[in-house]
Amino acid sequence: MTADLDLLLLDYASGALQEGPALAVATKLALDPAARADMRLLEATGGALFDGVEPEAVSESLLDATLDRLDGESTRFALALPPDDEARRLLPAPLWRYAPRGLDGLQWKQWGKHVREATLPLADRRYRATLLHIKGGHGVMRHTHRGTEYTVVLAGSFHDEDGRYGTGAMQICDGTIRHRPIADEGQDCLCLGVLDAPMHFTGLLGRFINPKVRF
Repeated sequence: MTADLDLLLLDYASGALQEGPALAVATKLALDPAARADMRLLEATGGALFDGVEPEAVSESLLDATLDRLDGESTRFALALPPDDEARRLLPAPLWRYAPRGLDGLQWKQWGKHVREATLPLADRRYRATLLHIKGGHGVMRHTHRGTEYTVVLAGSFHDEDGRYGTGAMQICDGTIRHRPIADEGQDCLCLGVLDAPMHFTGLLGRFINPKVRF
């Protein structure tokens, strides 16, 4: 694993991640047994560190306030209907509540002939989460990033200047990365993408597209 992913897992284990990055990490964990093993190790290490720590007194209202907050988070994206068979096959469990009517129930936006995108309903507006479907052998326009992008491959695979990413892989990009992800030949690629700022398309076409990009 990369150092960036190690830090993400540590923040996830401690509950420090916001909804967007936490969704990306939870999806990665659902698809990657090795990452789950690393997470169990982190959780065990954290538990050992807290052994012997004396608890501090807290206000009587803290428990009630915490339970109320958890109730609100658990019902915010309650399933209206159980996911269909295709959603269960293609989408790991952390994504089910964001696509309660399956893939066909999402509002897909077409980007050219070979790429389409559907936005997922995050409560935290500081992040944008989408499903990106790329036909095999095709890719998105070359771009860089104004912030951080977390990409998790749900099905198929893609490659770019940095390497190849198969099902369960996570790529973390920022403004230092300039690339053009292309789905591998022979199979469409489905990815989860989480961003905290818009992508910035490069090249001549980017001059016309970037002013129209909305986050």
